[in-house]
Amino acid sequence: MSVVSACPGHASAFLARAAITAPSLHNTQPWHFVSDGDRGIELHALAERGLPLADPRGREMVLGCGAALFNIRLAMLHLAFRPLVDTFPDPQNLAHLATVTWGACTRPAPEEQRLYAALGRRHTAHGPFLPQAPAPGLIEELREQVRREGAELHVVDDSADRRRLAELVRAGEDAHRTDATLAAEQAAWTWRLAQPRNDGVPADVDVLHPDSTALAGRDYAGLTGMFPTPPRRWPARTGLVALLGTDRDGLAAWLRAGQALERMLLHAAGQGVMAAFHTQPLEVSHLRTRIRQTLTAGQHPQMVLRLGYPPCVRPLPRRPLADVLS
Repeated sequence: MSVVSACPGHASAFLARAAITAPSLHNTQPWHFVSDGDRGIELHALAERGLPLADPRGREMVLGCGAALFNIRLAMLHLAFRPLVDTFPDPQNLAHLATVTWGACTRPAPEEQRLYAALGRRHTAHGPFLPQAPAPGLIEELREQVRREGAELHVVDDSADRRRLAELVRAGEDAHRTDATLAAEQAAWTWRLAQPRNDGVPADVDVLHPDSTALAGRDYAGLTGMFPTPPRRWPARTGLVALLGTDRDGLAAWLRAGQALERMLLHAAGQGVMAAFHTQPLEVSHLRTRIRQTLTAGQHPQMVLRLGYPPCVRPLPRRPLADVLS
């Protein structure tokens, strides 16, 4: 008898613990898992944890769930079983994103074990990176990781393109800061130290001004209200700037992009490289269209990010297993 059939609840808990380390917009953690006995585990998106103003189509919600799905696959491989993934198994319930069942026994590849080992190391970065650049050759490695999941990584290394992307991120962030309803939606997922939560983002996640790098960051602490201009800028510490794109758009593409994103993030984290996310322009329809037309060669942009070595990382809280697994 396998460990899975002997302890199906324990096996599902193991998979869910790996899944919840995935990133999500404002750390909303918009997922729920259902143990399917000794068959496997279901992944569901929770609309109540979506962001109807910033993410009305649920694109970023599904991206986060896709990252969690990749972690489930890794955890199953770590237990020496091949994951069998059935996406959107119920046409009447598209919130049921995937069911992952236990396949045949297999020996995980060394690369898969390295990615699994990076689950606890990956954290979202905020603010400037250290001056040192990522190791040579990492860019092509990350491109290959993304391609394995059916997406493309577009590195923005041309100075004119970086300037254009910075302007679009700036426009997206300005739209969020000046729209009272969008600002309130973000504030609902921001908390102070006096009221700690197991989801959302602490207001002091970055003690520096959100505009201190070339790409504007989200203003969780409200610093721009007090200091419209940052006391200091570190454009040279912006890091590697990249966009993740897919040839199609829609639920299946978003789920695929989330898996590609997480594979890339774990590969980078294994080398000490973390990512900061700047999806503000992707949450404004005409800005996302401009990025597609000018920076991703016609592909649909799914993520804007910076990569580099952070001076420090702050793990964000996670919901307890009892809240996410049934």
